Amino acid sequence: MKMDHIVIMLSDLKVNLSFYETLLPLIGFSKIRDHVFANEDGNHLDIKQAPEAEHEYRRFAPGLNHIGFTAKDRDEIVSIQETMANAGFEVPEIQEFPDGSAIFFKDKDGMRIEVATYN
Repeated sequence: MKMDHIVIMLSDLKVNLSFYETLLPLIGFSKIRDHVFANEDGNHLDIKQAPEAEHEYRRFAPGLNHIGFTAKDRDEIVSIQETMANAGFEVPEIQEFPDGSAIFFKDKDGMRIEVATYN
């Protein structure tokens, strides 16, 4: 059985939406309707306004920690990093691990999207 979709609830859809509209096409997702993105594997990300916006995302709290995507190589990670920075988003440094490289982008709520490559 394949994964169908992930719903990401945001404290402020208007504040965060431009982050996702910039990052998701860089990692293979196309906008198919308002706030819904899909990739060629049939995975969907649905970005929504949280009805209880005061409940903030916390990295080590129970629940989703981050969503990870695989880049073809480190150059693709660098390209995504540069494009996000040029679009005005805060971007972290690329992290090096014994088995590859990764970068963890954060939206305004702190939700993390990882783009990694493995040796």
